Amino acid sequence: MSLLAFFLFTLLVFSSSCCSAARFQGHTYIQRKTMLDLASKIGINYGRQGNNLPSPYQSINFIKSIKAGHVKLYDADPESLTLLSQTNLYVTITVPNHQITSLSSNQTTADEWVRTNILPYYPQTQIRFVLVGNEILSYNYGNVSANLVPAMRKIVNSLRLHGIHNIKVGTPLAMDSLRSSFPPSNGTFREEITGPVMLPLLKFLNGTNSYFFLNVHPYFRWSKNPMNTSLDFALFQGNSTYTDPQTGLVYRNLLDQMLDSVLFAMTKLGYPHMRLAISETGWPNFGDIDETGANILNAATYNRNLIKKMTASPPIGTPSRPGLPIPTFIFSLFNENQKSGSGTQRHWGILQPDGSPIYDIDFTGQKPLTGFNPLPKPTNNVPYKGQVWCVPVEGANETELEETLRMACAQSNTTCAALAPGRECYEPVSIYWHASYALSSYWAQFRNQSIQCYFNGLAHETTTNPGNDRCKFPSVTL
Repeated sequence: MSLLAFFLFTLLVFSSSCCSAARFQGHTYIQRKTMLDLASKIGINYGRQGNNLPSPYQSINFIKSIKAGHVKLYDADPESLTLLSQTNLYVTITVPNHQITSLSSNQTTADEWVRTNILPYYPQTQIRFVLVGNEILSYNYGNVSANLVPAMRKIVNSLRLHGIHNIKVGTPLAMDSLRSSFPPSNGTFREEITGPVMLPLLKFLNGTNSYFFLNVHPYFRWSKNPMNTSLDFALFQGNSTYTDPQTGLVYRNLLDQMLDSVLFAMTKLGYPHMRLAISETGWPNFGDIDETGANILNAATYNRNLIKKMTASPPIGTPSRPGLPIPTFIFSLFNENQKSGSGTQRHWGILQPDGSPIYDIDFTGQKPLTGFNPLPKPTNNVPYKGQVWCVPVEGANETELEETLRMACAQSNTTCAALAPGRECYEPVSIYWHASYALSSYWAQFRNQSIQCYFNGLAHETTTNPGNDRCKFPSVTL
């Protein structure tokens, strides 16, 4: 970068921060109050991918009891929307990814969606955001990304037709929409999505005075290289700082770095004043053995400090955008045991299914951080080194185990060879023993193909060798 180009870029960054604040000051009183209200009341993500979760009625009462100010649904569930009409909660509803293409195809379809999912409940239910899809750029949904902005535009058209102007339409994107995010000033969107998706999206959001919604999880960034980034830096505590070499901006936590990388990326596309909202952030309370740092103490520390930061008055903002409020939704209300993937995917909750806290948390941000009861010290804040096996969970259903055993043994001639009659692992002859060997063998053989030790809840990882002197169980070495 030439000296002149660097000077102009730096000037743009700092003027963006200044002008953003000035632009915020220029809002009418009602607009400013709404922005501050949305940002100062921390939201909660209410997902329902679990077979042990309470009813919507109970869940919404739990949300009220934790004093969340906003709830985000991953659909437009009629029962939940009806129940929410009896609360003071702000509400976000979501258009599922598979509906985006049909909504973009014609205005009539979008009109019908609004008539079905908004008009029966609004304004008694205080719907404030409609999010179209969820992280659609992170997965292969065919041509859905090309239909994203047209679908959003048609929903706005329908809302305007009914005189509704205070429901903002957006879409949550993940950090993988960026090609580069470190240092923050290097923030740049991926080339293949910049023209087709990001520019039309930013133009739409800017024109409708909406927010750029971001699912941002410092846990994943930190846990990829836990020995090179301070855990305290990821958890908003400690005295470590990072100075961006291009801008001189000083960062005191990992979240601000990630947020600013997106703000810089938008600035480079000509949108330095775009408002930012965090549609998901949090920290897992448990995970697989190789998922370092996923524990209750870290989850509590992250979310408590996050709330303190985001409810501060006046708003703190980020180093490149100081003083501006950021609406924030914590992920998530419950652990969701039917989610696929690694262990952390099922362990982001703050409440047990009966409403009791997994750890204490104060959504208002008023409780001193020293006022919480102590939590057990974690044992997994450094990476585990050693062997890991995959075995059935205690009390696993034998019929389901037998089906999974057949599946695992059918994938490869070598997976279950040691279980053949007369071979070293044939005895004892039981479903549990054979399944234990088969699951460990299958997981060790196909783990590099993203196979998880979960098998629909039938299995979990262990560091205790389940084999014996005669039968050596295959394992994964971390």
